[in-house]
Amino acid sequence: MLGVARRRLGSGCVLGQLAQALRPAAAAPARNYSAAAKEITVREALNTALDEEMSADPSVFLMGEEVGEYQGAYKISKGLLDKYGPDRVLDTPITEAGFTGIGVGAAYHGLRPIVEFMTFNFSMQAIDHIINSAAKSNYMSAGQISVPIVFRGPNGAAAGVGAQHSQCYAAWYAHVPGLKVLTPYSAEDARGLLKAAIRDPDPVVFLENELLYGESFPVSDEVLDSSFCLPIGKAKIERQGKDVTITAFSKMVGYALQAADILAKEGISAEVINLRSIRPLDRAAINASVRKTNRLVTVEEGFPQHGIGAEICMSVVEDSFEYLDAPVERIAGADVPMPYAANLERMAVPQVDDIVRAAKRVCYRAVPMAATA
Repeated sequence: MLGVARRRLGSGCVLGQLAQALRPAAAAPARNYSAAAKEITVREALNTALDEEMSADPSVFLMGEEVGEYQGAYKISKGLLDKYGPDRVLDTPITEAGFTGIGVGAAYHGLRPIVEFMTFNFSMQAIDHIINSAAKSNYMSAGQISVPIVFRGPNGAAAGVGAQHSQCYAAWYAHVPGLKVLTPYSAEDARGLLKAAIRDPDPVVFLENELLYGESFPVSDEVLDSSFCLPIGKAKIERQGKDVTITAFSKMVGYALQAADILAKEGISAEVINLRSIRPLDRAAINASVRKTNRLVTVEEGFPQHGIGAEICMSVVEDSFEYLDAPVERIAGADVPMPYAANLERMAVPQVDDIVRAAKRVCYRAVPMAATA
């Protein structure tokens, strides 16, 4: 990154001096692409996307805590320091406010920074740069300043890490005009959406999930092609259905699909929508599905009040109210800081059974049919 900045800005610039100080002492419409037998993990999908975009565009660089020498806290940046060097893979001090500000400044000057947060809980230290600097600059400059920057890292609950490391920030960032907010679930999502985020001219908040990094998903040759890219703002129908629509994002997509399998055994056909993008939200896909199924269940890990589910519910009320045959059900995390104890933590996060029960309620099947015979 420093070499590119010097060529564009001059070696005496403030950005170049700050980046030098951070250098370590040592050295298309949604389609079902995943039809092939080959599988890769979400971690591999993110790593290859980063590698290919850095190879294709010398203005792309990665910065954050432990992204270089340690190869990433979750090994997402494995091998990138050896390949691209410390000018483009920058280990930073533990100062989110500092390195995020440097990243935004670099984006002002035409570079394409990827800022990694060890967890999005730590992005609170840098939220002024993300919202007041990155998100608002294009509008406030009448389009003269583009801010092509990606803020990425794990979001939401992991396992046994307590309240200060477990919060979902999807609704926080989705509230802000000027930001795009992406929430990948599968390896296809991770690879295609990260490439789209890096190429986008606007700031993108890219919310990953720590518990998904090691999960494997089938991918096609098209997904593995270096030109592969997913459109921002388009949801994916993960499973077709006719009785109830279930919307979810990130890890909750997997739970929704498990719930759909259980519901199918009881004669309920659930359509599962992987939102992929929270801002912009694919309202057209959601409403089209609800107009077919006439029922809606929203699922998210975050707190219920002012959440993503609330926005989806309102969108359906505004555009498709007359198609609803039952009240909308909203499944969300408990309205409490995340407990540390494993048994309480499980109660605070939506589970597959919660989704199944909600779908049965909207289908008026809360009591097994055998009991009413």
